[in-house]
Amino acid sequence: MHNGLKMPNLFADIPGVIREERFDELLKTSAFRLERIVSRGHRSPEGFWYDQDHTEWVLLLQGRAVLAFENEPRNITMESGDYMLIPAHTRHRILSTDPDHETIWLAIHYGKDL
Repeated sequence: MHNGLKMPNLFADIPGVIREERFDELLKTSAFRLERIVSRGHRSPEGFWYDQDHTEWVLLLQGRAVLAFENEPRNITMESGDYMLIPAHTRHRILSTDPDHETIWLAIHYGKDL
């Protein structure tokens, strides 16, 4: 720490057992919201689609995930270092995340209805 500034770590404070996907808000302004998402074997409920009023930029920091998009014929596999922009109202769902290791995402939400 320098000058009393807090220096948290994105890989810290992750519980050993994660029953539900974990969403930690890291920063929120009037323009955007930054969050860390931790998954371990989590997936979207059957028949559920995210349909957000805002745009989301997401970076997969660690792990692996498979996503489906309503208007895409192929599923998309994301691995550590992959990122993507999901425009508002792009219906998508998480098909799977690594069941044996944490999948850690960094997401920036911006636009309408944060």
